[in-house]
Amino acid sequence: MGKVIVGGVIEKDGKFLLVQEAKEKCRGKWNIPAGHLKTNESIIDGAKREVQEETGCDIELTGILQIGNIVLKDDIIITVIFSTKLLKENIKYDKNEILDVKWFTYEELLNMKDELREYNWIINSISTLIENKVADIDLVKIIYL
Repeated sequence: MGKVIVGGVIEKDGKFLLVQEAKEKCRGKWNIPAGHLKTNESIIDGAKREVQEETGCDIELTGILQIGNIVLKDDIIITVIFSTKLLKENIKYDKNEILDVKWFTYEELLNMKDELREYNWIINSISTLIENKVADIDLVKIIYL
């Protein structure tokens, strides 16, 4: 039927906040805080919720870093990753979902090919932010029916 994954890149002092996955299929891999959109949830609300659930941080979405389309044999996945403004850093997380939350420099991430869940997806999102190629958040239009 298709899934939508939303999340956000959090930057502070030249470092980026990633989460270490606890799920068996990707256990120990580092990832952007992100997850599945819930039924009747906007991509804006879902991204804020996922970041808060996985990191404990309060954020404001500021732009669009990447929209992706993963085509599988029997399914599709759409991903929307936002740039954020960190409003409140309060690191806390569910240890059943997340093993750790940690700040990394871009240079460290470039050298973590085997440790990142989806290397190109993560690096492309962060590169877009670093290169100031962020799309305007106003491109997102929410329609409630």
